[in-house]
Amino acid sequence: MPGALERSYDGIIVGAGHHGLVLGSYLAKSGLDILLVDRRLKYGGGLSTEEVTAPGFYHNLHSINHFHISETPWFKDLNLGDRVTYITPRYELGQPHLDGSALVFGRDLEETLANVARFSKRDAATFRDWNRRAEEITRSIFLPERYSEPLPQAEREALLSQSAIGRDFLAITRRQPFEVVKELFENEHVQLLFLFKVSLFGTWLVDTMSGTSPMGSVIRAFDLESGYQLCQGGSFNLARGLMETFIAAGGRYQPQVNIDNILIEGGKASGIVLRDGRTVRAKQFVASTLDVHQTFETLIGREQMPTAFLKKLDGFQYTKWSLYGLHLAMHEPARLTSEAFDPNIGRTLKWSLGAESMEDLMAAHKDVVAGKVPSLVQFGCGPLSVIDPTQAPSGKHTQYAWHVMPLDPDLGEQDYEDFKEEFAEKIIEVFARYAPNMTRKNIIGQHVYTGREYVAEFPQMRGGDIFMGAFNAEQVMYNHFGYRTPIERLYMAGSAAHPGGAISGGSGYISAGIIARELGLKPWWKPWDAREALSKVPVSAAAKSA
Repeated sequence: MPGALERSYDGIIVGAGHHGLVLGSYLAKSGLDILLVDRRLKYGGGLSTEEVTAPGFYHNLHSINHFHISETPWFKDLNLGDRVTYITPRYELGQPHLDGSALVFGRDLEETLANVARFSKRDAATFRDWNRRAEEITRSIFLPERYSEPLPQAEREALLSQSAIGRDFLAITRRQPFEVVKELFENEHVQLLFLFKVSLFGTWLVDTMSGTSPMGSVIRAFDLESGYQLCQGGSFNLARGLMETFIAAGGRYQPQVNIDNILIEGGKASGIVLRDGRTVRAKQFVASTLDVHQTFETLIGREQMPTAFLKKLDGFQYTKWSLYGLHLAMHEPARLTSEAFDPNIGRTLKWSLGAESMEDLMAAHKDVVAGKVPSLVQFGCGPLSVIDPTQAPSGKHTQYAWHVMPLDPDLGEQDYEDFKEEFAEKIIEVFARYAPNMTRKNIIGQHVYTGREYVAEFPQMRGGDIFMGAFNAEQVMYNHFGYRTPIERLYMAGSAAHPGGAISGGSGYISAGIIARELGLKPWWKPWDAREALSKVPVSAAAKSA
């Protein structure tokens, strides 16, 4: 793209992850001249699919499971279905057990209830009762709020209090998800799989241990109509589809752009200054999708920020754990012993392995909190190539395992590279207890990708935080960091803003509506509006307080 950095634009977006691509596509289609820049040669951010083990084996190193993507407003508005295919598996979550049994949650309510009833008829009845309410809450409240600028807390709660399901939703969000799950269910296997579903990506307990859950994560666990999907061919295909859309709309993309600072003139963002001294001007706005500290400390400078904002910046929290990722190329897929109990677990999107009891789960959690390598190996994984054969050569397979790990675990005198290889062996050993064919003979190649590697690649994932900001009550919904900033014409459009990290496209989508309105543009799409949605929640909908 010759000359891309030699002229001015209406707007400049910093960071070519999915939020930047969504935002850029909307505004380019609005007729604005948009420049999207990234430090890296690659685009897509966490939508990363690489051949890291052997040719033809495609591994998703970051984002794998995408929540309800094909039904999001931006996926539909941008007609991404013409460029990207999503697979919605019938079976979403599975938990094999060492005794040969298994628990599977699928899309069909009656089938899932029958699976739960094999462990507890009482828990199946509880699930049925809550599912009825959760499906309506998800449709009327959770999803509309996910893609709308959050309302102030008082207004939101007043609107929700007008309906029975709104009051029900408020009641459950004011309680600790971990305690709710333990109270509702009597069987430990059922409790464990629910916690796996409540937690983001099924990775950890962190967001279930908060005192409250304003976004309603427990409700999401009872909902079967919406759920995780798999991007066919690998997660990067979503980034590819978005980039094609952005370019087709007239946007300009420039990789390998090293920014020295965001240019502030007269209190307004007016462009970017490159490290080679060049300046690229933005006539109407600059938007950052980087983390808040890179944006405001590195690219702007604390001296240009008001004191109140600096206090907010200094109080911003990141998750205190990272992920240890093991990616495998295999001759055949993992054959779980528990497939004899429930054959459907073999074609379930996500498995939880290693924790057989709540005590096991808590032990692993406490080790990570203490900065230790967990003594009990417990991880999330999934047979991706069984669900999507295009992610491996014909007749071959891929497998991954995500294990929560401190970014810098206490290893004593052990070398970190030695630790990586040793822990990979521990994961495979535990895996083999559930799937006897998980042997070295079956494994063609492996790749270990830990927090240390991905922080080096993505500095915005500070401390190993894949979400670029903790999902606690102090930082979500009405407490999120915000799209607008103290600097006029400078916007935040990344994971620090609602609805937070992970692949949602929410922040890019919501920012597009805000920026369009504040520039005096009439959006060509209909931005979702939380006030409108919550005002329409049926007042008489049946519900039952938590």
